[in-house]
This record gives sequence, C-alpha cells and structure tokens, in this order.
Amino acid sequence: MAAVVAFGIPPLARWSSPKVAHVICLVCGALGLFSIYFLTDPRYLLGSMVGVGIAWASILSMPYAILTGSLPPSKLGYYMGVFNFFIVIPQIVAAAVLGFIVGRFFGGEAIYAMLIGGASLLGAAALMLRVQDDDQPAAKS
Repeated sequence: MAAVVAFGIPPLARWSSPKVAHVICLVCGALGLFSIYFLTDPRYLLGSMVGVGIAWASILSMPYAILTGSLPPSKLGYYMGVFNFFIVIPQIVAAAVLGFIVGRFFGGEAIYAMLIGGASLLGAAALMLRVQDDDQPAAKS
C-alpha cells in the first residue's frame, strides 16, 4: 500500500508544498497508529495500516526532497549522509530500548508503544510546520 500511495505524494506536494504534503502524511500515520487502540475488530486494522503506510511512504522520501532544495550542490552527498544519521540513529535507539520501556512501564502491553508512535508522528508534524520549505518564503519579523 505504501508503494501505491508513494505515487500520489508528488502530485500532493505540487498542489500544496512538499512541507504540507509531508505534514498531511504524518498526520495520517498518527491517526492510523492511534486508531489501533480503539479498534475492537481486527478486520479493521487494514485501515489503520493504510494510514501508517501513507506516513511511511512520505518518511522515506519527503524529508530528503525538502532538504535538497536548501543544500549547496557541491556538498549534497555529504549533507545527505549526515542527515541520514538523524533518521537511522533514532531507529536504532527505538529498537534497543522500546522493548524495555514497554515491559517496564506498560506491563508488556505493546499497544502503548503504538500510542507513543502516534504521538511522535503528531509531534513530528507539528515541528515540520516550523521548517522553511524552499517553496515558501521566510516570514518577516
């Protein structure tokens, strides 16, 4: 599903902006993760995973597209490599400590990890609104 949705992100970004498209996708992912908590019938989890897939498709592409517009071409590879650290390191940390956190603080109930993920995606969407996209001029103070 994420692969199919990925084809719709560029038109959405052209219609609005890359930043707004990414925020919309992150909110879809947050809603998908939050909805897992409220569903009582497992058949409806497919809808939740559609939201997560939309966010995943955007996470794999839009941050790089947004960053590319503000980098000098001669240093593009270097900065993209450094930027990739800020994507990979949190994934490693989450994989290393999330099991402990769920076991220790949530009594082994993994659903609370989904709620943390949803809250994190909402936080990321809110912070994304502060990013200056090269398609949008800086606000004058």
